[in-house]
This record gives sequence, C-alpha cells and structure tokens, in this order.
Amino acid sequence: MSGRAGRPRVGIVSDEALQRRRLQEATEKFGLESCFSGGPDRLIAYPDFPEAALWLVTLQDEADHPTFFDHLLENTDAPVLFGVDLAPKPGGTDYFRWERRLIDKLERQLGPLEELDTANDLEELVETEPEPQTSPELPHWITPAAPDSLADEIWILGASLGGPAAVKTFLDNLPPGLPVGFIYAQHIDGNFTDVLTRVLGRHAHYQLRRAEEGYQVHNGDVVLMPVEHEWSFDHEGRFTQSDRPWPGPYGPSIDQVLLNVADHYGKRCHAILFSGMGNDGAIAAPMLKAYGSRIWVQESHGCGNSSMPESVAATGCTSFCGTPEQLAAELVKTIENNCLLKGRQKRDSA
Repeated sequence: MSGRAGRPRVGIVSDEALQRRRLQEATEKFGLESCFSGGPDRLIAYPDFPEAALWLVTLQDEADHPTFFDHLLENTDAPVLFGVDLAPKPGGTDYFRWERRLIDKLERQLGPLEELDTANDLEELVETEPEPQTSPELPHWITPAAPDSLADEIWILGASLGGPAAVKTFLDNLPPGLPVGFIYAQHIDGNFTDVLTRVLGRHAHYQLRRAEEGYQVHNGDVVLMPVEHEWSFDHEGRFTQSDRPWPGPYGPSIDQVLLNVADHYGKRCHAILFSGMGNDGAIAAPMLKAYGSRIWVQESHGCGNSSMPESVAATGCTSFCGTPEQLAAELVKTIENNCLLKGRQKRDSA
C-alpha cells in the first residue's frame, strides 16, 4: 500500500509510546506515512486492518502479547521487521546512527527511499531563471582574491532534494572575488551530473567544475564531488580518487565529504547544509565543530525537504540559519570581519 505520490506506507507497533513516536519521526524524514501507530492490543481491536507496505514491530516482552503475532501474520502479506532497536535520545551521534540502521533495513525491503531532483527539475532552473541582475559588490575591506590563487578557506555545500535551486540562489548572491573555494556535495542521480554542471555552471563568478585527480581548490571554484567513488585529499591538498564507493546508500556521502575535507583543511573548512531528505551530515557535524569549523543550515520554510538541515541543527553544532540569500550575506560579512581582524592584528604587530 502506498501513501502520497506513490510513497510506501508503514505500520508501527510498539508497546512503548516513545518508541512509536521515534519510529514515526524517523520514517517521516524519508517521506513515508504511517497507516497505523499504536500498541499490539490496539491493532488487534482495529476494525479494518490497515494496509501497509511494511510493518515495524518492537515489543518489550513478546510473551505479554501471545495472540498478536498470529493476528498480524494472518492479516498481512507485507514484510514484518521484528525487534527494531530502541531509539536513543535524539540529537546525538548514536541517534543518527540508529536512524541510518533503520532506514537501511527499510530500503532492503522497499527499495531506495530518498527522493532526488530529476533532470526536469534541473532544466526548470534554466527555464525559470530571472533576468540577470547586478552582482553584489565586494565590500571595501575584502581584498579580491588573486586570479588562479589557491583557496586557503573551504566551504562545503551539502544538499539533496531541492538543493540545486538553493545552492544556485546562494551563489547568485555572492560578489565576485571572495577569497574562498567551495566543495559541493549533492545527492543526485549520476546520470544527471552533466545537466547539473551545465545549469549551475552558468553562474558568472563561481564556476562549477567536477573534481579531478591532482587538482587543488582555487578561490572562486565550486568543485562538484562525483557520485560514483569516494574522493579525498593528499598531504598537498590535491584531490585523489578512491576505488571504493561512498559509504552509505547515496553518493556522495555528505558526512564523508565533511570528514575528508576537514582531515586536510582542519578549522579552515566550514559547511552549509541546504535542502535535503534524511540526516546526511549530522554524524560528521560534531567532529567539524570540534575542529572549530562553522556549520550553517538553510532555514526550513524554503526547503524542498527540510529534514537534512533540521537534523544537522538538532546536533546543536550550528551557528547560523537562514535563507540562501541570508546565508550568502552572512558569508560575506564573516569574510569581511576576518579581513578586518587580520588587518588590525597586522597593524598591532607592526
């Protein structure tokens, strides 16, 4: 049985109200509806047995409900997942790992659950693009980055469903010449990478390019992480491709991108999490925070799906939340403040 827009519906049975709520919240992050959520006695008494594509069942003591399993199996042909782990307290790494394990089990039965932007979605970004406007001006206190100069500071842009539109708006609101490079980790079907590159590559100041073996990130770059294999950096900050796929079901893994970039750049790498489904980025966020990195998220209202930035915000590691336009303005202000601070320190030491 499917819910909205053909999405599968799940039935949730637990004799703990808190566990039911946690399971319902986790499945909703991937767009699943619950056709039933309650205790075993309530399901037995239900007048019309709910139609579900899958049942999640976790009971403290199965012996307390001797007729439940017979009743369930007599009334459904859908797969049943027994003994789902109890959910830890939300917001911590253990909780997000629990969510990942749960979603992995669901996908083994139901197939891929994360919704991704389609080629048509990307083409619409071109068709609906407004007339070019005057680019924002680089603030007086920021010295323009020298052409072809290597980036000393990296911002990771992580996104999934709805991400391309948000990232494009973000880039469109940045002035040229900022002394910063971007690494873009976007969950997308690998067949649409060329379309994404063409759509976002239309931006005049921040050019989208795919990662290449041996390449170093320059100021003004937006380097798109490939979907198929994991990429990291050597000791000189050059891209290097691994033979192994990205961990997890979706590439690139935003968590792994965060860790790999931070492993080389340390506190000189920061992250912005845009629209997306799931919780990718939430496990690595505390580790980046420990480096001293800034972690920002897109506000929920304008997201195509808000579960990814909301999951990262739930870690308590974020320091700013805003629309793509506000995120761009905050980045410019942050760079300007850093330039002013460096100038003051230079004068004080002279």
